[in-house]
Amino acid sequence: MAMKAIAHGTTGILLVTANVGSLFEDPEQLQKNWLREFYQVIHAHKPHFIALHCQEVGGKSYEASMSHVDKFVKELLSSDEMREYNRARVYLDENYKSPEHFTALGNCYFLHENVKNIHQFDFKAKKYRKITGKEIYSDTLESTPMLEKEKFPKEYFPECKWSRKGFIRTRWSVADCAFDLVNIHLFHDASNLIALESSPSSYSGTRQKALTFVLDRITDERYEKVPYFLFGDFNFRLDAKQVVEAVSLFSLG
Repeated sequence: MAMKAIAHGTTGILLVTANVGSLFEDPEQLQKNWLREFYQVIHAHKPHFIALHCQEVGGKSYEASMSHVDKFVKELLSSDEMREYNRARVYLDENYKSPEHFTALGNCYFLHENVKNIHQFDFKAKKYRKITGKEIYSDTLESTPMLEKEKFPKEYFPECKWSRKGFIRTRWSVADCAFDLVNIHLFHDASNLIALESSPSSYSGTRQKALTFVLDRITDERYEKVPYFLFGDFNFRLDAKQVVEAVSLFSLG
């Protein structure tokens, strides 16, 4: 999704979300193809500010694939296609050894050299800071004041099994316009058989509860309220029970 500059003097913003888990299972082919398409989108829209929200950073075999994540980020930061973006902030949740916090989310922000009036919010100091240079943050993001990160409470997880689900929030001021960017990863349907049992399924209820948790957090009284954009992997599904019933009726008719 993109908010494109439509007049002289405006700031074009490109919002991109991608579940990138498969890219790290075949970095030689899938990753190259994905990056090529990403660069083509940038060339087409020519944004001044790019927000790339990734889910499942490192893939399913994240213990063995985190090295591929580093190469992926270095390619983004050093490629010729991104040379006009002279400032960047990359936040990668790679700390898989801490299951109570690990979300495998990645937030990447790229600022064009022509954009001057842009600042990022410091949630600890409660003030905006000027952005210079390119910086990468990983491992323990909980101590990084430039973002807010949470994993969903354990009781939200189906069968109380930890998985990589949660959100990361950043706040920006572009041309004196403040807004939040929220990367979110909601629960999938762990079993199609269970999803068939009710309409809506129990998984839909879990997703709704998790989404409400995020909305409550980003609109509470701790910080000034600003507009927000949620983009990530919502894991929306068709209503399996109704689909099967409709298909069955159609086949019988």
